[in-house]
Amino acid sequence: MAYQLKDGNQRMRVIIGAVILTSIVLIFKLGQLQLLDQEFVERARASAIQERVTYPSRGLIFDRNQQLLVHNEAIYDLQFTASRLDPNMDTLRFCNLLGIDLETFERNITKDWSRPMFSRHVPTTFLNRIDPYTFAIFKEHLHEFPGFEFVLRNVRSYPHENAAHILGYISEVNREIISRNPDIYAPGDYYGASGVELVYEPLLRGKKGLELVLRDNLGRFVGSFSDGILDTPAVSGYHLQATIDIELQAYIEKLMANKKGSVVAIEPSTGEILAMASSPTFDPNKLVIKMGRSDSFLELVRDSLQPLFNRSLQAKYPPGSIFKPILALIALEEGILNVRRHITCQGAYYYRNSRWGCVAGPGTRNVTRAIQQSCNSFFYQIYREILEREGFSRPAIGLEKLNDYLTQFGLGTRLEVDLPGEGPGHVPNDAFYKRLYASEGGRWYSTYTLSNAIGQGELELTTLQMANLVSILANRGYYFQPHLIRGKIGPGNEAEKIIKDKRRIDISPEHFDVVVDAMELAVSQGSGRLAAIPGIEVCGKTGTSENPHGPNHSVFFAFAPKDNPQIAVAVYVENAGWGSAYAAPIAGLLIEKYLNGEIHRSRQWIENRMLDADLLNIP
Repeated sequence: MAYQLKDGNQRMRVIIGAVILTSIVLIFKLGQLQLLDQEFVERARASAIQERVTYPSRGLIFDRNQQLLVHNEAIYDLQFTASRLDPNMDTLRFCNLLGIDLETFERNITKDWSRPMFSRHVPTTFLNRIDPYTFAIFKEHLHEFPGFEFVLRNVRSYPHENAAHILGYISEVNREIISRNPDIYAPGDYYGASGVELVYEPLLRGKKGLELVLRDNLGRFVGSFSDGILDTPAVSGYHLQATIDIELQAYIEKLMANKKGSVVAIEPSTGEILAMASSPTFDPNKLVIKMGRSDSFLELVRDSLQPLFNRSLQAKYPPGSIFKPILALIALEEGILNVRRHITCQGAYYYRNSRWGCVAGPGTRNVTRAIQQSCNSFFYQIYREILEREGFSRPAIGLEKLNDYLTQFGLGTRLEVDLPGEGPGHVPNDAFYKRLYASEGGRWYSTYTLSNAIGQGELELTTLQMANLVSILANRGYYFQPHLIRGKIGPGNEAEKIIKDKRRIDISPEHFDVVVDAMELAVSQGSGRLAAIPGIEVCGKTGTSENPHGPNHSVFFAFAPKDNPQIAVAVYVENAGWGSAYAAPIAGLLIEKYLNGEIHRSRQWIENRMLDADLLNIP
């Protein structure tokens, strides 16, 4: 009997020991899960309190006259919580409502739930970029599909079909963007990918907010955590005021339709860009974030006319004869020229056995007449004298002096306009010519580079640089950095203006007066007559840029009015022939539209000819 009692006590101790041991193991495992296993902690928190990002409204963009250029449009991301899905849901009906196929459904609903980034109890993106129309249809039936919910996002939309190269577009961030800015961007976010959207991204994007929401163990929404007192509201981006006049921009894009080239118009007194057109162009709404956008982008990329290429900033063009007024200014400042000096042209310029033609015809001219009549021989001569200041065999010294002036004019360097992709053009120097003539021991002479005198040869400019040049002429010796954004819009609906530094050219003002007078004659009595506007003194210069690959390019720059310049413009039309044929009349129409608001009936035939011209199929 005593033996049985002893045996029973022993079994009881074994049982109690086992219970204690099991309890210790369970307590240890529970502590490990709750205190040491971070994945468990995160999943537990996620099933109770969810951090939900709220997206800010991106800043709007207005033109100089407060017309809206870019606004926000709602799109929706559809999310799902896997633990709440109905296994018997009508999948076919679901797909039809969203306009997707079953293969897309299976691909989007299948996740690797073993990965920490996914939880069956936390919402996961099923489909993004759903347009408002599809959203409205689906929302009426949302109750039929438990576990699905929508998240509101904002994307860009454009009320005008113009200024695509200026405004740019937004895109979804990639890994590189996220890795550089992990505190700002997350997968699925949007950012400014080009144009003003890219340059002013820090101002436009705003700041994301954060809401803490309660969900039960099945992922169902319960309410805000602590009544929202810990929530951080999203902060909208700043609104911006652009410098462009959208009506002027639209008008110039119409004039440049069916042509290749670019136009830039600047307000000389501020450096504000009034219009910047690159042709061919495209409707910015083609790159709005929505289903099918990738097809539109691919279509633009494959277009042989390169509509995505911004010719205003990225194309390098020989300026042609519009370079002559700049060369004249430098020669006047260096004492090589004065208003009394005359040079005789024999209908061409001759050196040894070489001949360079001149379309102005024979005659003896001073600097005023040489600019007005665009005499090549006159400028070949003064170009040689600038380069040969230290002798025929030492042109590098003269070229360096010439290039010092050209750098002041903003040539051979970027003007740092507030758009991405600006090119510096090309101003050849001694090192360039030594490489070019390496086969001759690197020796070169002024006569090797004579074409530069008339804006040909190795000299290349962007259209923006050409417009800035004529702004300098309008201001008689200074310019402000060209820019496209006037400033942030403050509480009083006024832009906080961005003031640019004044940059002066080391050339005496009286020399500018000489050149400006000549440019007025070039429009009123010279090859720029089609740019003349009744009642307005227009000062300009035509150029015909030689093209070894086809028809010549038509070039013109001008400003007006002469004594109170309000607009400076450069026009470059590829393969259009003489500067007087297309570039001059287009510039004249642009100036007239901006200053008068309409085209005078006496000049409407010019407008009609420009609008009807199709130069894209010129061989």
